[in-house]
Amino acid sequence: MEALKVVGGTPLKGEVKVAGAKNAMTKLLVASLLSDKKCRFYNVPNIGDVEITLALCQELGMQVAWDRDAGIMEVVTRELNTSYIPQRFSGANRIPILMIGALLGRTHEDIIVPVAGGCPIGRRTVDFHIDAMRQMGADIEYREMKNQGAYFAQAHNGLVGTQITLPYPSVGATENTILASVTARGITVIKNAAIEPEVVELILFLQKLGANIVLDVDRTIRIQGTRHFHEVEHTIIPDRIEVASWGMAAITTKGSVFVKDARHIDMITFLNKIREVGGGYRIKNEGIEFYYDGPLQGGLHLETDVHPGFMTDWQQPFVVMLTQATGTSVVHETVYENRFGYTEVMKEMGADITLFRQCLGGKNCRFASQSFSHSLIVRGPTKLVAKDIAIPDLRAGFSYLMAATVADGVSTISGLPYLDRGYEGVVEKIVSLGANVSRFQLNDDPEDMVHPVNYREIQELTKLKH
Repeated sequence: MEALKVVGGTPLKGEVKVAGAKNAMTKLLVASLLSDKKCRFYNVPNIGDVEITLALCQELGMQVAWDRDAGIMEVVTRELNTSYIPQRFSGANRIPILMIGALLGRTHEDIIVPVAGGCPIGRRTVDFHIDAMRQMGADIEYREMKNQGAYFAQAHNGLVGTQITLPYPSVGATENTILASVTARGITVIKNAAIEPEVVELILFLQKLGANIVLDVDRTIRIQGTRHFHEVEHTIIPDRIEVASWGMAAITTKGSVFVKDARHIDMITFLNKIREVGGGYRIKNEGIEFYYDGPLQGGLHLETDVHPGFMTDWQQPFVVMLTQATGTSVVHETVYENRFGYTEVMKEMGADITLFRQCLGGKNCRFASQSFSHSLIVRGPTKLVAKDIAIPDLRAGFSYLMAATVADGVSTISGLPYLDRGYEGVVEKIVSLGANVSRFQLNDDPEDMVHPVNYREIQELTKLKH
């Protein structure tokens, strides 16, 4: 079991190339299951979540050729081997639930999908997913199975297009409904849909595949069902979460990093907040340069929201950056109710952070009357000190790495499979920027670990089936 040794205090300087978007690539692999045609992907990120998703798709019958060095992958699923998703995939990421929409359009067999998994950052209710597909004619029920839950789904007579209004513009529910709609009879209209860049990426891929999809300006998506498909070539968009992560790391460490291939259009809301806190950036033809431009100023209000709002995955490293800014800032998390778990470690490192159950922001969110700590106040600047850390989830992982590069002393970070799930070559990249970071081997004895964390199942799932 590996861990990181991080010696803080060195500004990050240099250039990194952003990888393809995790949240796009994993969904496109699922979408490719709709047809028996060959799909060729470029700019494929070599990360754990792609490996996990591939392992799942291979269980179903997908054939894969992946040149990791070139970032090129070719997949084809001539026929399905099974419509049962093994239970071991339920805790690895949130992809299995999307199999319902994809498989309902590919097979008339009964589909068994384990409950949604992924990082422990809050409930990922699937009610929106299930209700939408039931409106299209699917028969879906939840059953207890081997002491764990699973969804049993079937549409023996096929799905029928209809008008669906999502109660909340959930990315996953939008994607699942789109996948189910592609092969449904007639026209499906999805209102209050998510319009994140990764959702648009899915729409573009499906249009190449053969679907007729219209995206309107009022969060409405219209899909004309089809079963006539084509071979596809598709280049994955750059990962906007990774772009922001390196940008905040550069500014927080008082350095300068050019993020190659970063797209301005995906970062508008984020860049506005960077400028508001006093960070520097320059938009160039080949990417975005982020740099420290003098003392950071707090005193801002940050509220996460669905696109085009401030992305929830940008929130954790932004709070780390705010610990180094002068003044008091307010952060209101409206997407996931338990996304502040990482703050306990930050407080142990010296951060001045206070959590609140109330909505501290311009509006009340859907967690307003519940007992979740989903707002915080952060005061800075504060001196961070090194600490032994166990990563609890993917995005907290980069935030801890970022905090450790600022902290005084030597930090040890374990739980690297979570970090490797979403960031391609993260250690190599941060070392190339001048950070004093190295991997080393921890003993498997829990007493020798930083903290005992159960992530061996994730390690096993990332070993591809050959």
